[in-house]
Amino acid sequence: MTSPLAPVYDASALGALLPGVAASLGVATSLPSVALPPAERVCVVLIDGLGDRLLTDNASDAPFLASLQRSVLRAGCPSTTATSMGSFGTGLPPGRHGLVGYQVMDPHRGVLLNELRWDPAVDPYAWQPYPTVFEILVSAGVACTAIGNPEFKGTGLTVAALRGPNFVGLEKLHDRVNAAVAALAQPGLAYLYWGQVDTAGHVNGVRSRGWLSTLREVDEAVARLARLLPTGTLLVVSADHGMVDVPPGFRVDLADRRDLQTGIDVLAGEARFAQAYCSAGAAVSVAARLTDAFGSRAWVRTREQAIAAGWFGPVDDRVLGRIGDVVIAAAEQFVFVDSRTAAAHELKLIGQHGSLTDDEQVVPLLQYIA
Repeated sequence: MTSPLAPVYDASALGALLPGVAASLGVATSLPSVALPPAERVCVVLIDGLGDRLLTDNASDAPFLASLQRSVLRAGCPSTTATSMGSFGTGLPPGRHGLVGYQVMDPHRGVLLNELRWDPAVDPYAWQPYPTVFEILVSAGVACTAIGNPEFKGTGLTVAALRGPNFVGLEKLHDRVNAAVAALAQPGLAYLYWGQVDTAGHVNGVRSRGWLSTLREVDEAVARLARLLPTGTLLVVSADHGMVDVPPGFRVDLADRRDLQTGIDVLAGEARFAQAYCSAGAAVSVAARLTDAFGSRAWVRTREQAIAAGWFGPVDDRVLGRIGDVVIAAAEQFVFVDSRTAAAHELKLIGQHGSLTDDEQVVPLLQYIA
């Protein structure tokens, strides 16, 4: 089978967005940067789960977003929120910031860490020690405000990936738009996150009425935001990953496949980018067995092969043990899970992401000047 298109962590990557915003605001970094026009005020809206293909296919339900100046970025590996937030916030590839999946091994404790929910035993500053772009901006005197879910304030993921700005927690999208407008009464950066497109896709699928209704809601909200922003404000809209529907019948469950269990101690990661943590010396045989079992449905690599192929970008030593001994990236419509360890609600999800396909990797980069 053909090899996947490996992520490229340059100015075409999601991680280049905030460094580009910094440059737009007059603050130089040493990081790859998206080219953006200069501005005194920038508003960045990140719509969780809105891949570029989804916006293209449903443009009639998102007429304002579809009307904006448009290019694309690539999310990175794996294409999942924790990893993408790490890249977005730091401007670094996953192998450096170290947020390498939804659920990964903490090699120092020998237990899994869910990087969305976190664990109070893990210091987010030690897990991700690099400065965020927000911190760089704040140290340069730029006012920065982040607007998102109230429960995200001070969480491990927020501190690890997005530390630095003044955090405003609000439930309703309407209120978040108002907060962004208020923050930009003065020059600076306002970052607004909205997660309901992703949630609707996971629960109902990306072709469902519920998902389309959520897309229409965010389109109307961004249109309202554009109308209310101060004149000259640069509005930038992007996403952390795309999504594909995977019906229940396309699930491979390790719990039901005794022929695949040998050598795998724990299966974690994402359903479409599973990471197998293996018994000592078993990685090569596990990879061979999974390759034979999945054929063209998946790209199976040992950790060393995936790193050599550049999937995670350059990898710091502290990050090596977090990556699975074998990684399984879905190439076709299927997921690989272990119902013995996965949360019950995760096994019911329809919309999925994590892999290296364009539908999951390619996200829109939309621009508008108020």
